[in-house]
Amino acid sequence: MKKIFISTLFCSLGLCSFAQNKIGIKAGLTFPTMSSYSEPEAFDGPPEYDFKSNVSFYVGGTIDFRVSDGFTIQPGLTLIGKGGKTEIYESNFEPTHLYAFSGTYKLETMNLELPVNAVFNFNLGNGKLFLGGGPYYAVAISGKEKRNGMLTVGDTRSVESSERKVEFGNDKDYKRGDFGLNFLAGYELKNGINIHAGYGLGISSIDTDGFNDSSLKNRVLSVGVGFSF
Repeated sequence: MKKIFISTLFCSLGLCSFAQNKIGIKAGLTFPTMSSYSEPEAFDGPPEYDFKSNVSFYVGGTIDFRVSDGFTIQPGLTLIGKGGKTEIYESNFEPTHLYAFSGTYKLETMNLELPVNAVFNFNLGNGKLFLGGGPYYAVAISGKEKRNGMLTVGDTRSVESSERKVEFGNDKDYKRGDFGLNFLAGYELKNGINIHAGYGLGISSIDTDGFNDSSLKNRVLSVGVGFSF
């Protein structure tokens, strides 16, 4: 599997010029969120959070390998923002040293993503409608988390606002790799300009807490414009 993705990556960078049909560039906004799940029986496990969308961006390129008039294989390489935000509450139960935090938690990550989509094209009006989907593999290259809310320590209450870099790895804050399915749809004019939307459905969990009954998966809605030549 790694060899397939590495080979496709080189193709995405333009090193497989043979059989090349079209090169495309694209950019736009992402509205990432996350799905969180924890089994109720998982004692002391991470809670299930209700994540909302962030706003980020993406920019990337694609190559269309023509299979037939209405069907292409489209690998690509994209720099894409993911993450999410949620309300959190943390506390302890020590009567001599009460600690509680209530507020918001926001995770922002930037990823290099390699999608490989099967795309179907349908002539429509002054251009074509395209629909497609396929697997993706993404690697987080940077990230940060922000906390804003009210901190209570003993009898003292204060507003807390903090930000720190996220560490990636199996024994760190979050896993670096992210595997899932990608779906896309759009309309391309005959001059090569297109508008499109996509959705990334994370399959692998990036949670590293070590609880077998918990998961944290990326969900990314995107909209943007592109140009093929």
